[in-house]
Amino acid sequence: MSTLIAERVSAAYLDKDSVATFFTETLLEAAGTDKHERDNNEYYQRVVMDLEYRTLLRLAGDNLRLGMSVVLDAPFVRYFPQSGFLEEAASEHSWPQEVDIVVVHVTVDGTRVKERVHARGYERDTWKLANWDEFWATAQAAECRWRGAHHILFDNSADGEAAERLDEALAALA
Repeated sequence: MSTLIAERVSAAYLDKDSVATFFTETLLEAAGTDKHERDNNEYYQRVVMDLEYRTLLRLAGDNLRLGMSVVLDAPFVRYFPQSGFLEEAASEHSWPQEVDIVVVHVTVDGTRVKERVHARGYERDTWKLANWDEFWATAQAAECRWRGAHHILFDNSADGEAAERLDEALAALA
């Protein structure tokens, strides 16, 4: 979905996994943990995860200062309860004040997400798939409380119609 949004609005596309996977795996191995374990890895959760997001947000700032729109592709769920998260990110990473922030909340039913996670075949999803009910409950628990943004809800459960529905949602925003 994020790549489609970036394409539709001619934005830079920044995927957390593309930005951080190599250094994340190196940090996890250096700490003596499984390089593929994220969800059930205390070191990842305590040290590495925030570094990934700060790096992603800094890259966003670099592009925004160049006048480029940016689409960030990452599961920000852990940060949803922090109402000032976007304002703090904008300040820390020197985002231009005139930036119009749009948060697209992509929803999908749990069965469909599990199918998609299984199909992508990443080793780092092993724990997630083996403990799906626990993972999914946590992923659904947080309500996004972010201030300073337009919020759009987009249901991505259906196959094949995403582009048309996205165009409608973006048109409504404009």
